[in-house]
Amino acid sequence: MASSTGGRNAAIASAAVMAVGAGAFAYGSLIERNAFRVRQEFVPVLEPGARPLTVLHLSDMHMAPWQTAKQNWIRSLVRYEPDLIINTGDNLGHAEGLVGLERALEPFQDVPGVFVHGSNDYFGPVMKNPLRYFTGPSKLRQRSASLDTDALERYFEDTLGWLSLNNSARAMTIRGSNLEFFGTNDAHRGWDRLDMLAGAIDEMRENVGWQDDVNTPETVTIGVTHAPYQRVLNSFVTNGADMIFAGHTHGGQVRVPGYGALVTNCDIPHDKAQGLSTWHHARNSAYLNVSAGLGTSIFAPVRFACPPEAVVVTFTASDIGYS
Repeated sequence: MASSTGGRNAAIASAAVMAVGAGAFAYGSLIERNAFRVRQEFVPVLEPGARPLTVLHLSDMHMAPWQTAKQNWIRSLVRYEPDLIINTGDNLGHAEGLVGLERALEPFQDVPGVFVHGSNDYFGPVMKNPLRYFTGPSKLRQRSASLDTDALERYFEDTLGWLSLNNSARAMTIRGSNLEFFGTNDAHRGWDRLDMLAGAIDEMRENVGWQDDVNTPETVTIGVTHAPYQRVLNSFVTNGADMIFAGHTHGGQVRVPGYGALVTNCDIPHDKAQGLSTWHHARNSAYLNVSAGLGTSIFAPVRFACPPEAVVVTFTASDIGYS
């Protein structure tokens, strides 16, 4: 009798676990992955007296042409009146994703921006076992590019007027503040050329000529990458970044409330998989903003305890700190 009761209790417990799991999956796939939100941060990187700058950080949109709810929500972000857009890659989630991306970004045609690529700006998504992420960063497979990266770049550069930071450095002045940018192509694919950064920064500075003007405002240096591998973050800090923007992690995509991210798909510590923090290296540091991103793979359309986000970062001259 005791054995029968024990078996029945075990069956009830197993069924309960399965029901909770099914409910969590249903919530994550039907509700939370479309529960878009804006995270707002304030970062004191401007010189005293400088006017604040509003930066819209977009990442990991993984756009498919039929995702009109996501497109409409991104369009609505124009209400924040950004002074600058920083795009950290993985824009496309389908061979025809550029159609949806153009619709989503159309309101921002007059806003300055910079961008880097993730692997899903070259390769379309494929079916894979998500449990493999628990064994470490996803393995790289050799395959031909299946997305029209050239068309994506023409749209960003020619239509929107954004600057590519894929293993390069650029500069611009916005509302009286001088901004330097440098970035890498997708470090997850090993396409980052950190050996080129110092030379690219020197060349950019020679062309801009800010250093020749004794009255020029203090320059803010910004590093941009898709995948926040530690080697990239360390290099950015070494090269003088005041602020770093990244994506890729999806914030862990599935998080345990009260614990945080379960995976990051790179070597960044789990507690920095999403949000604003400070990255320290060799007695220097930079603010680090990692976006949880706005999309999911069309083959794994689920988020749990990690809603999709865009980030509005206000650069200020105020004394506000993060640790």
